[in-house]
Amino acid sequence: MTKPRALRPGDRIGIIAPASPFDRQTFDRGVAELRTLGFEPVFEESIFERRAYVAGSAETRGRRFQAAWRDPSTAGVMAVRGGFGSAHLLPLLDPAELGRSPKALIGCSDLTALHTFLTQQCGLVTLHGPMVVTLARGEAGYDRESLLAHLTGRRPPHSVVAGELAATRAGRARGPLLGGTLSLLAASLGTRYAFDPPDGHILLLDDIGERPYRLDRLLTQLRQAGILARAGGVVCACFPDCDEPDGSLTAHDALDELLADIRGPVVRGLPTGHTAGAPMLTVPLGVEVTVEAEGATGRLTVEEEAVA
Repeated sequence: MTKPRALRPGDRIGIIAPASPFDRQTFDRGVAELRTLGFEPVFEESIFERRAYVAGSAETRGRRFQAAWRDPSTAGVMAVRGGFGSAHLLPLLDPAELGRSPKALIGCSDLTALHTFLTQQCGLVTLHGPMVVTLARGEAGYDRESLLAHLTGRRPPHSVVAGELAATRAGRARGPLLGGTLSLLAASLGTRYAFDPPDGHILLLDDIGERPYRLDRLLTQLRQAGILARAGGVVCACFPDCDEPDGSLTAHDALDELLADIRGPVVRGLPTGHTAGAPMLTVPLGVEVTVEAEGATGRLTVEEEAVA
């Protein structure tokens, strides 16, 4: 995997809107927070376009992404928000071109489509972390330390990302961390851009607002595609708003049962992507991690830096 270069104070970060439209005031607060972190956000005015439920046509969104990536003065690219629409960009992107100029892509949720494309098609390490609308909430919305550490290379190898995760299946496994939002991973199957991780990968799963029977449907799709059999271990995020409305079944109970046959450890509660109130952690995709689970407790350790 190719790593983007480490960011330095004053570096420019290109802001893109590959998915849903957004509120301007929230955008302005997030951009101000990015400046507080020591970076210079840059964006085109077309980022504020709205076309029904997406931030402009696919061609416009794709052009903005390519412009931010091609710009030699930008060191990273961050999404404004997720929602829906990132998959529209994939046919417009050239993996060879993107791979020649690696940059840090930061985002989550619907950005899973772009994470999968960049890690698989381009061989690039990416960052599963906050977006501009997340930064708008300040430190209540995102974990500043993990974002800066992974962006700047301050996170040393063998550093524990989370040491108090709930363990639901014991074991120890090491492999590249890959995945993201479960519904996006499942939606990719059967396309040219299908999620296709190697054997022994550590599977990151995240989602929001999917009731237990929907989680079952999505995981059944991954199982029948052979992806769960290839996972050396699974790290589940918080899965907020995924319990049955009447409280009869929680998402965590459903996930415990659905992932009981994984060959390695299974842990849950990592506050990344869609969190349940805790500040969002940034974790790198494509780098080696170790998952350990013993008794009721598990932990995730990043074994290498995300940037070069």
